[in-house]
Amino acid sequence: MIIETLQKIFKRDLEKLKQEITSYRDESNLWKVDKSIANSSGNLCLHLVGNLNAYIGAEIGKTGYVRNRDLEFSLKNIPQGQLVKMIEDTIVVVEEGLSKLNENDLEREYPLLVFKEKTSTGYFLIHLAVHLGYHLGQVNYHRRLLDN
Repeated sequence: MIIETLQKIFKRDLEKLKQEITSYRDESNLWKVDKSIANSSGNLCLHLVGNLNAYIGAEIGKTGYVRNRDLEFSLKNIPQGQLVKMIEDTIVVVEEGLSKLNENDLEREYPLLVFKEKTSTGYFLIHLAVHLGYHLGQVNYHRRLLDN
């Protein structure tokens, strides 16, 4: 049940991210920063895609994805359509990765040490869902504040 719930939450929030990215009236505003807003929506999108492809795709789904976290924040001016394709591909990666798990796997230790202490796979997946929701909210505010 938890796995199916996580699949639904990840898909829901990635679809919402896609909606936010396509809602920009001026595509160049995806990359805008202003005052204390240090990360653009484009970079937050790249960060979320990289994060999920690394931690769910590569580690759980064994996709072979290699993350370059620095590029998630330094790349600029990726076309809106390309960002949408990356989100759509990530939806598939997350769905397929999570479908490889069973409820017992959630109790097992997550294969990477990400925090100071080891965590269960279930704990880490919930963390990833919350992380997605956190940055999704930032993207929403960014769009409403800076796409005028």
